[in-house]
Order: sequence, then structure tokens, then C-alpha cells
Amino acid sequence: MSDIMVEKQSFARYKSNNTIEEGDLVVTYLVSYRSSLENSAHYNPLSQSNTHTNRLPVVTVYGCNKNRETMGMVRVRKGEYFNCKFGSYKHADMIGLEYGTKLGSNTGRGFLYLLHPTPELWTLVLPHRTQILYIADISFVMNFLNLKPGMSMIESGTGSGSFSHSIARTLAPTGHLYTFEYHQERVNAAKKEFEEHGLSDMVTLQCRDVCKDGFDMENKVDAIFLDLPAPWEAVASAKKAFKHNKIGKICTFSPCIEQISRTVTALNEQGFVDIQMFECLIRFNEIRVIPMWTIEEAMEKQRAVEKKRKRDKPQAASKRNGKRQERQTNEDAEEESSKDKIAKLETLVDDSNDSSAAATPISTSGSEVEQPSATSTPVIASEATMSSATTAAAEAEPRERINPKNVVVTRLPAEQRGHTSYLMFATFTPAFQQPSLREKKAAEAAVVN
Repeated sequence: MSDIMVEKQSFARYKSNNTIEEGDLVVTYLVSYRSSLENSAHYNPLSQSNTHTNRLPVVTVYGCNKNRETMGMVRVRKGEYFNCKFGSYKHADMIGLEYGTKLGSNTGRGFLYLLHPTPELWTLVLPHRTQILYIADISFVMNFLNLKPGMSMIESGTGSGSFSHSIARTLAPTGHLYTFEYHQERVNAAKKEFEEHGLSDMVTLQCRDVCKDGFDMENKVDAIFLDLPAPWEAVASAKKAFKHNKIGKICTFSPCIEQISRTVTALNEQGFVDIQMFECLIRFNEIRVIPMWTIEEAMEKQRAVEKKRKRDKPQAASKRNGKRQERQTNEDAEEESSKDKIAKLETLVDDSNDSSAAATPISTSGSEVEQPSATSTPVIASEATMSSATTAAAEAEPRERINPKNVVVTRLPAEQRGHTSYLMFATFTPAFQQPSLREKKAAEAAVVN
């Protein structure tokens, strides 16, 4: 793929021609015609089709169900297909379409929305190499760090590159991100992604343990983000990296309050001010529309229910009596049938002279069996007639329909997302920089001596 194709698309900006070309990254939203909220498709991001070394377009397959969103990732190649339970989609069919196009499957059971890739979508589909920051924390951090295009920033703890993509998009086109990761394999994977996503010109990635070796930078950045197991060890080096003539912002991302405590001590020793800590929690609410009754409407509704119950009470009683009569009739018929069978067996044992005499009781018994059936049938019919008549009379009565006012309310789901990490912010103020505690103690010791 040529360099021109790489420059045409980037996670940091939209394409001007809005057309999908070979080599572009495409995010696809997968929907089922039957129910887009109850079906999902997932593609294994570690499959063999993702291990190709050439730069080829990446397609993320998105579906959802009632509880959570599920996403997958594939690489587009001519001649290959993406298969799911909703049908098959040709990779080649995506080329030449505009972003936002709906692409149907071969079975007609589902379709794909072809979307332009963004850092937000990449956060949902990226292969996890470490724990990542999600949109809530990302937007919170970028807002408090006051990031703008043209600024320069340090990120320590590249990890899976989730936050790196959002930062690069915010600082583009003239800003720059310096990101550090101590794990070499993660560095190689992240560097490859930055190149494929058109971010390599605005992101510098280094393999370095900043807690031990520092950033090796001075007077260069406007903001710093530390996602480290021991961020207090990098505070002194971070102070040197800030531009000496501007106010800088620093943020640490720590899951434990003990880490926050030690980092606060280090920030105070280095002269940082305006130290604040936040916890960003998301609470989802399910929207529902319910009728809101007034007291008068509720009383009227209750009276209507009681009236209907009293009206249906005789009908329910007649149904119970009819079922009881039918059950009794069936039991009597079974009993008489048993007597008939016994009588027939007796006729086979008796001699021919007695068989004619024995046939008379059987005939009589048969008439006795038919007699209850003949008398019971009109009874059941009369009960059914009574039931239908009652129903018809009830339907003939005019009904007053009460239309309550609908009110939109919310309800908390059974499960909520819990704690992720604590976000701590501090300010570097060089113009009126206060001496650090260490400097104060050194000055006091010099005065005493």
C-alpha cells in the first residue's frame, strides 16, 4: 500500500472524499433484521486472518444484546468473507462504498453499517494487551488536563493504546504525544497500530521504564498522564519535562488509595499545587414510560375492577358447576362401562341357555349408561348458554376508557459498573513556583549553619 493511501485516512481526522478505498479502516455496525437488541456476532481477533503482515483495512463487527455490547475485529481482503449467523458479507463489497452505507448480507437476515473509525470505536474493539481506559475516564482526563490541538503531552503506560488514540486525535494536527511503555512486545504491537491508523507522525513511542530511568526530557510538554504502578517515582522527572514558561497539568491513574496517598506526598514535595482526586463512576438508567394516575382516576379504575369482578362472579361459578357436572358424568360413564365389561365376561362363562337371560341385564345396564348421558347433555348446554349470554350482556354494556397521562421514569438495572481507578490532578506553576519541601528544608539548614 502506498504512502498516499495511509495519508488519506487516519483515526485523527475524517477522509475528505468519504469513500472506502482498499487499505482503509472501516468500523461496521452489525444488526439483525429480526432483533438488533437480542442477536450478536463475534469474530475472534486472534484468528489467522489477522496475522497478515501487510497493511490491510481493519473491519470491526459490532452487535449488541440486552445486557452489553459485543464487538469483534476482522481485516478486509478481496476474495474473503465475513460469516456470522445472520449471513455472509463480502469484504470486496465494502470497497467503493461511502461511510455510513448499509450493506446487507446474502441471506437478508442482517446488515452492516460501514462507519468511519474513531478512537471511541477503537476503544471498544482493540485487542487487549493490558487493562485499558474507557470513554468515561478518557473524556474526564482530557477535559481536566485542558488538552487542545497543538499541545505536546507525555503518556506513561501505553498499554493497549486506548488512551493514546484519543490523545492523538485531540492534539492533531500540529500537537505531539510522547508515550512510554516498558514492555517491548507491547511497544512493537502499539507501534504497528499507530502506523496502520495514520498516527505515527504525531506519536513518538519509546520503550523505557520511567520509574527507574525517568523521561529524559526537559522543558518540552504541556501535560503529563501517568498510568503506572508507582507514579510517585516518576513525579520528579515529570516536573523537569514541563515547559518552564507555562502552567502544566499532571494526572495519575491509580486503582488503590494507598498509591494516591504516596503520590500526593511526592507532588507536595515537588511543589505542585491544586491537588485534587476524583472517581468517575457510570450509572446506567433504564428509561420507562408508565401511566400516572390521579387519585380520582385510581379510585375510578379500582371501582371498575370491582364491578367487573362482581359481574363475572356468577359466570365463573357457572363454569365451575359445569366442569364439576362434566367430571361427575365422565366418572359415572366409566363406572357403567366397567360393569358392562364384567357382564360380558360372565356371558362367556355361562352356558347358552343362561346367555340370553344374562343379555337382558346388559341391555338394561346399557340403557342406564345412556340415560345419565342424555340427561347430562342438556345441563351442560344450559350452562354454556348461560355463560355466553352473560358474556354477551357484559360486552353490550358501554365501557368508559380511562386514558392516564404517561410519565417518563428511570430505573436502575440490577448490575452496575463499579470502581475502576482514582484520578488525581495537580498543577505545575513555574511563573510563581513555590519552593518544594525539600528546598525549604535545605534553605532552613543553610540559615542555621
